[in-house]
Amino acid sequence: QVQLVESGGGLVQAGGSLRLSCAASGRTFSSYVWALGWFRQAPGKEREFVATISPSGGNTYYADSVKGRFTISRDNAKNTVHLQMNSLKPEDTAVYYCAASSFGDTHWPQQERYQYDYWGQGTQVTVSS
Repeated sequence: QVQLVESGGGLVQAGGSLRLSCAASGRTFSSYVWALGWFRQAPGKEREFVATISPSGGNTYYADSVKGRFTISRDNAKNTVHLQMNSLKPEDTAVYYCAASSFGDTHWPQQERYQYDYWGQGTQVTVSS
């Protein structure tokens, strides 16, 4: 089992920044095996891919909608993954979910929900105009 706990959400004005964090734990979690990703779900919409990072942290991949504004990073010593979100827009408003994929470096990049084995509870991000 793997547990994922997100933090850092909140209310911010358009153009502002937020940094989300996700702490991973569990007997079967090994930082150098699992890829980690962020998804988001806005009201009335399906959960969509945001960004993912390879087990070593050497590779990252982003959805076109956030490329150039968001940065995903990880600290394997602390089993954490972060999402730095800059130049936020009202359309970024959503619940943001952290997820872990046992695919690791295979089938890279993992952009589909079914490729992720474990999910956090989510953290709300609201961007006001």
